Amino acid sequence: MTVTYEACYTVKPMEPTKCGRVPLSEWDQIGTITHVPTIYFYRLSQNFHLFPNNTIASNLKDSLSRVLVPFYPLAGRLRWISNGRLELDCNAMGVQFVEAQSSSSLEDLGDFSPSSEHHYLFPKVDYTLPIHELPLVLAQLTKFKCGGISISMTISHAVADGPSALHFTREWARLARGETLEKVPFLDWKVFRAGEPPSVPLTKCHVHTEFNHPPLLLGQTNNSEERKKKTTVAILKLSKFQVETLRKTANESWNRPRNGRAYSRYESVTGHVWRSACKARGHKEEQPTAVGICVDSRSRMEPPLPKEYFGNATLDVIASSLAGDLMSKPLGYASSRIREAIERVNDEYVRSGVEFLKNQEDLSRFQDLYAVGSEKGPFYGNPNLGVVSWLTLPIYGVDFGWGKEVYMGPGTHDFDGDSLLLPGPDGDDGSLLLALCLQVVHMDAFKKHFYEDIE
Repeated sequence: MTVTYEACYTVKPMEPTKCGRVPLSEWDQIGTITHVPTIYFYRLSQNFHLFPNNTIASNLKDSLSRVLVPFYPLAGRLRWISNGRLELDCNAMGVQFVEAQSSSSLEDLGDFSPSSEHHYLFPKVDYTLPIHELPLVLAQLTKFKCGGISISMTISHAVADGPSALHFTREWARLARGETLEKVPFLDWKVFRAGEPPSVPLTKCHVHTEFNHPPLLLGQTNNSEERKKKTTVAILKLSKFQVETLRKTANESWNRPRNGRAYSRYESVTGHVWRSACKARGHKEEQPTAVGICVDSRSRMEPPLPKEYFGNATLDVIASSLAGDLMSKPLGYASSRIREAIERVNDEYVRSGVEFLKNQEDLSRFQDLYAVGSEKGPFYGNPNLGVVSWLTLPIYGVDFGWGKEVYMGPGTHDFDGDSLLLPGPDGDDGSLLLALCLQVVHMDAFKKHFYEDIE
């Protein structure tokens, strides 16, 4: 795919905004602190082809400038302070907006499955620069020869989790199509005691073993070799019938959860993904393995946080098992391990986790910097997985003024074990998509087990 970059702009808030350095919460400073990419593809109606070529770009830049007023933290910059800790400098330096042209058409992209060629459709984040020079948001408008377009974004995970990033994107789209802001972001990091010292010493903190690094392959002392192995990406579809079959199997094959609530789609499908990966990777029975799970704590706090809380309230928890147990026991066993991990996230868990992290001398070991070439931080590749759920997020129907997208999905990702569950593109038909990255040598076997093991 040939993509020509035509222009690059810095877009700043249209009006003066609050300035100054503000502390981030501990949850903002652990896990992935690099940028997370997403992309939307659109087929424009004939009416839009009658307008000058720069009309779409001008409208996007103008609405972006306006949405950065209420979402002013995204126009700022991160700064390292000490001991692997970050703060947010709200300085209105702005975000990056790129215009590009592609010689391809949307039809050339097939089913839009992530490919290495799609890297050109995303704005490049230059991680060789100091962190205080990196925009927190980079967006790219790419026009295709067929008249279609794509809008891609990379948003810093240190300032926005999935719900927050999507909130920003949907409000930007509302302003672009001429409507008013619907929901103002809730910008108070103090709910997680951001910037405050620990209130109890580490000796009296709950031990949060989930912050430890996930297991290594048996016989290995580090994961450096696994990080280097070539990976590939696939998007696998599960029909509504297949999803319901997996959920029925999970609930009928193992003890009913204590609270009587049946295993969810996520717990059932993720358990199936975990088991399939163990089989595809050829794990020994005694191999420890973990799956990383993202849980939104907003509704689990007491009192609940506003849904519009802007920052990181989606926390990573770990479900673990021996591979032999996962492969020999019914699907419901895997789902039960996942349920136990999710149910740990309550108000006490969140607040004690904040206290535990505040007592750490250095946060570096809790940060995933793999995207910038570091071999430090958690690694959810072989023998582990990370399965993020977008199943309950309103990811579809983002209309910038020319209709809804024909495809929305994650950016290209090439980290072994990185996966994402999305609702099927047909909306309410009950199907799901699994966007999965695995080592090349394991992908074919994974696909075989993934589909053949659905009873």
